[in-house]
Amino acid sequence: MRQHYDVVVVGGGPAGWPAAIQAALLGASTLLVEKNGALGGTTTVAGVALPGLFHAWGRQIIGGIGWQVVLRSVQEAGGALPDFSDWRQRHWRLQVPVVPGVLAALIDDAVVGSGADLLLHTMVGAAHWDGSVWRLTLATKEGLRPLTADVVVDCTGEADVVALAGVPRRTNEHRQPGTIMFRLEGYDLAALDTDALQRAHDAAVARGDLLPADLAHKSVAAFLRAHGENATHVVGVQGGTSADRTATELAGRRLLLRVLRFLRAQPGLEEVGLAAWATETGVRESWSIDGHVTITSHDYVTGRRWPDALSHSFYPIDVHRPDGAGIDIRPLPYGTLPTIPRRALVPRGSQRLLVAGRAISGDQEAASAFRVQASSMAMGQAAGALAARAAATGADVLEVPLEDVWAQLRRHGAIVPGDVVVPPLEQDHPRRTASPA
Repeated sequence: MRQHYDVVVVGGGPAGWPAAIQAALLGASTLLVEKNGALGGTTTVAGVALPGLFHAWGRQIIGGIGWQVVLRSVQEAGGALPDFSDWRQRHWRLQVPVVPGVLAALIDDAVVGSGADLLLHTMVGAAHWDGSVWRLTLATKEGLRPLTADVVVDCTGEADVVALAGVPRRTNEHRQPGTIMFRLEGYDLAALDTDALQRAHDAAVARGDLLPADLAHKSVAAFLRAHGENATHVVGVQGGTSADRTATELAGRRLLLRVLRFLRAQPGLEEVGLAAWATETGVRESWSIDGHVTITSHDYVTGRRWPDALSHSFYPIDVHRPDGAGIDIRPLPYGTLPTIPRRALVPRGSQRLLVAGRAISGDQEAASAFRVQASSMAMGQAAGALAARAAATGADVLEVPLEDVWAQLRRHGAIVPGDVVVPPLEQDHPRRTASPA
């Protein structure tokens, strides 16, 4: 391990591991710091093993490092890809099913193979820009370890390093709920009296044995049909501090126990059990940065092509109501290709500091869409390229020529805004005249 790095990436989730790989492949001495025992974040530790969306309107719009490792993981596990050409499917059908353990192992290989250094079970305890370098303190198992870096990329999902450095961040008053991922087994849905189960559920809510949002306001039949996967809402969660995250994890596991106890008390569900569960409750929304620009929902749904666009994002507006009582999903109009600008990754008042992932600068509706895994992988790779070029040239991250960054991204398989053109609907799909549902 070095005392000084060109680039330090904090957080090994969907944005962090591609950022570290890209920086290292461009020759920057790079350290990736991750608090958990596995890389992958939301995809692996939080169990949302459905990265997407890499394609829009039948065309690939996100490629590069993230896509390559995801694709290898599907092949390694003997899985299959969706039919991306059938773009009229519901958006969730075009996500890529992965096996978390396989993906985590392949991410390990890709990070180490890139030449980046890796520290798991490590967090940043202090961060300070001294006018020439970043001074960081790592909290390792053997104690506090100081080091310096030319550029820092914050991929914590909650802008933790930004806050440690005293740079402002922001949060919405009413935040979206989280979700604890698990999969139920041990029952035959066809043999159950779902009307009776629904009445029992409503009575349990009235008694306080269940919370209204525990099943994400789905019917019991719909919840069981999904085997409980991605079908819960943990309301009132927040991140940004250890106390907040502790409360979030406790709330998620209490929800799990409430649901299991309720189901096991019902006729036909006595043997219900957990086939899998995530060790970390997924958080959709907590803190974000005050960037040099803020991506608005209008920017996103109109596919604004920012002049400093680094990557694409593609996902419907997907706002989960703060009380857990439903989801506002708004598909994008045909041909829309939202973009992510460099200035949304740079906190105001900072030097040589980048953020990638769901904590970039955007309003609540736009962030509900660009927060997803494929979009985070794309902006992470872009941030890694930008950080490496800034470290190599001595420039600030806002001063690095974009042509250099775009060229390096393309060299490593990324798709830069402008590389993909979606033809008119009648030309590309002459018998399809409606926007996707």
